[in-house]
Amino acid sequence: MALDLALYAVLAALISSAVSATAFRIPAVLRFLAFPLIGVSGACGAVAGVMALTDGSVLSTSLPFGLPWLEWQLRLDVLSGLFVTIIGIVTFAVAVYGPGYVREYEHGSHPLAQLGIFTGLFIAGMFLVVLANDAFLFMISWELMSLSSYFLVMFHHEQAANRRAGFLYLLMAHVGGLAILLSYGVLATFGDGFSFEAMRNAPLSPLWASVAFALAFIGFGMKAGLVPLHAWLPEAHPVAPSHISALMSGVMLKVAIYGFIRMTFDLLGEIQWGWGVVALLLGSVSALLGVLYAIQQNDLKRLLAYSSIENIGIIFLGLGMSMIFIGTGLPALGAIALVAALFHTFNHAMFKSLLFLGAGNIVQRAREQNLERMGGLMIRLPYTGVFFLIGCVSIAALPPFNGFVSEWLTFQAALQATALENGVLRTLIPFTAAMLALTGALSLACFVKLYGVAFLGQPRSRRVRHARRTALGIRVSQGLLAVICLLAGVFPNTVVNLLNTIPNMFIGTDLAAATSRGWLWLTPIAPEVASYSAPLVLVGILAAWLLTWWFIHPRGARGVRRGPAWDCGFGPLGPSMQYTSTAFAMPIRRIFQPVWGIEEKIEREVDSHGLRVTSISHQQHIYDRSWATLYEPISRWVLSAARRVSRLQQGNIRVYIAYSFFTLLLLLWVIS
Repeated sequence: MALDLALYAVLAALISSAVSATAFRIPAVLRFLAFPLIGVSGACGAVAGVMALTDGSVLSTSLPFGLPWLEWQLRLDVLSGLFVTIIGIVTFAVAVYGPGYVREYEHGSHPLAQLGIFTGLFIAGMFLVVLANDAFLFMISWELMSLSSYFLVMFHHEQAANRRAGFLYLLMAHVGGLAILLSYGVLATFGDGFSFEAMRNAPLSPLWASVAFALAFIGFGMKAGLVPLHAWLPEAHPVAPSHISALMSGVMLKVAIYGFIRMTFDLLGEIQWGWGVVALLLGSVSALLGVLYAIQQNDLKRLLAYSSIENIGIIFLGLGMSMIFIGTGLPALGAIALVAALFHTFNHAMFKSLLFLGAGNIVQRAREQNLERMGGLMIRLPYTGVFFLIGCVSIAALPPFNGFVSEWLTFQAALQATALENGVLRTLIPFTAAMLALTGALSLACFVKLYGVAFLGQPRSRRVRHARRTALGIRVSQGLLAVICLLAGVFPNTVVNLLNTIPNMFIGTDLAAATSRGWLWLTPIAPEVASYSAPLVLVGILAAWLLTWWFIHPRGARGVRRGPAWDCGFGPLGPSMQYTSTAFAMPIRRIFQPVWGIEEKIEREVDSHGLRVTSISHQQHIYDRSWATLYEPISRWVLSAARRVSRLQQGNIRVYIAYSFFTLLLLLWVIS
């Protein structure tokens, strides 16, 4: 039943793609038919995934497609069930959000049919990736997901920056896909088959297993956005339509996480702790650099894109710890780290999708994407303000929301490093945990800046001052994800119980002790070591709020007198007196200045006598150092090689015949 529902989810997404072709003539088809079908797809996927997690069984089937000797094989187990759930929930939220968002495109020049067709294909591709049970179907689905998302990134193709972002995304997607294909090639060679079952039984030596792991790490890490393979992510996510940005950041990056977990914990056999060290180090570096770059951004969606790099780093940090513990013979501790990583995967999908949907509403209603020109949106977009605040609190890992629980579990796993016999590993894990703590503090500062500058204070531009009311579907979709963020944070034991089946399948152990005290207390190690009660924390927060409200609320003579804020004698406060996004981030920029490439220029204009400064302008550009250190040298090498190869093109037919002749001789010599 669960696998049938998952297939219905794929079918509904494909039908949505097909009916969207009529949007060339009837644009309203997207609102009244395509998005409802996407909603059906998301609902079927969410229900199927939850059923798979609760049941714990493995369901498989095959479809009469593919190669003559290899039909497409499908499998739904607890791991794919988790990711089908993630895809389904976010897809359903996007389906509710979409009609209100695309309404304004119906009378514009943008091709709505393209948006509908490739959205359906994109969702179907992601579902098929996590359901595939053979490398052939996996790679077809992976390419379907990558190519369809490329056309969605290029939706606003009239802008040169968007075309550049789309090309970069397509290029890196195919480089990563090639690495994944080579990784499966290693497994297929030793396993004598393309099915995952044959690959599980492949007799791999430690060397070839490490080669397959390295290729998979590059391929899936590139799609997930790990540093330094992240260059495409902050370029592509901001330029896509906002509901597509939610799908890409909230879901597509998680599909890459799924592929990495499937390869490492399932197909490669025995886990080596050295793999975990690589994932741990790059995960911690990605988390820290991601949030450092995010806090310096003034573009709303670009900030959220860099924040995704941070959270992907946190997930890989947990996966790296899990591999280290498992590889050193401590599977119980590996289960804690694995559950923490999976929990954060789910959490990031929820709150990052919520934030991107909120950002899309801001951009559409206020016609502004630059934080420096925002302000006062809480009054103009109150529902988005409340839901966006929930997303900010969640991603900043503050209780009682879901982001806190998964990061707390990650810290609890890191604190068990004393159980390791290797002294280097005992030192390495606490060091990366300290980096995670610094990342958490910077993340809090980043989202205090984002919310304070965008939603509080006074509007800094006329367009923001006249922001329009939000459509009902947009409010409902954000509210749905906000409620999930709250429920997953207040009742984490329920989520942990669902996730427990995954380490049980791969490692043979789980976190049964974590929920042994019922729904009230979460005890990942033991009650006397560490415990957390989210419901009690929520009660304490509500009690503190009620007491505060009671004492400050006016009550006759005892009430607090309200008056205008003290303006220091300068007259009425104005938007120019507020903290800007750049000013908020300046202290952190000064402290971590070597991390960024910064181009800063201050221009002063003086009067004709040269005695009085009449105006001052400040320009600042922060660029990613990975471009200069990694990608620009590769670009120069490729262009240089292309110029040398172009010399072979002589324009003479006799030279081309000679090329063919000598190539034929070489091939005959090699074959014989």
